[in-house]
Amino acid sequence: MKLLGISGTIIGAKTGIVVRKVLEEVTKKYPDIEVEMLDMMDYNVEFCDGRPAEKYSDDTRAVIEKISSADFYVIGTPIFQGSIPGVLKNLFDLIHPAAFRNKVMGFVANGGTYQHFLVIENQLKPIAGYFRAFVAPCHVYATFDHFNLENQIVDEDLLNRISILADEVVHMQKSLKGSPVEMAD
Repeated sequence: MKLLGISGTIIGAKTGIVVRKVLEEVTKKYPDIEVEMLDMMDYNVEFCDGRPAEKYSDDTRAVIEKISSADFYVIGTPIFQGSIPGVLKNLFDLIHPAAFRNKVMGFVANGGTYQHFLVIENQLKPIAGYFRAFVAPCHVYATFDHFNLENQIVDEDLLNRISILADEVVHMQKSLKGSPVEMAD
């Protein structure tokens, strides 16, 4: 089983840091799960314009393939102006809805105010619903207060929520696929 972590932004470090931390927890607790990180900063992805996938650039096709071939996801986004960035929305537009169907999604977001956590409920979960994906009940929302000046996560509650999300996405994925489920200690 392959878990793909997605940092859906081309600016800033905190989103990628939190997604990577979830992936580290999964790797530590569930060594049987293959994990991969897709950081949108590493790719030059074209805007979705409706053409077939094979007509896009190499980077765009590579991103489409990585997402389409993963078994489940931890998707991270910063919150800008009360919404997800265009980079992540474009990514969702590029992926055929069937690629996400019946797959588990866990969400991670970060923003400047505590109120922006509602973007997970009001924007990301409805997108997952459109794709007919299963959403982990727990999500992780971080603000500047959860990091030190070196962008290290220093908030124990946030680290605990990261651990819970790691458990939930794996537990859900294994349950859906009929695999034996053993919760990590």
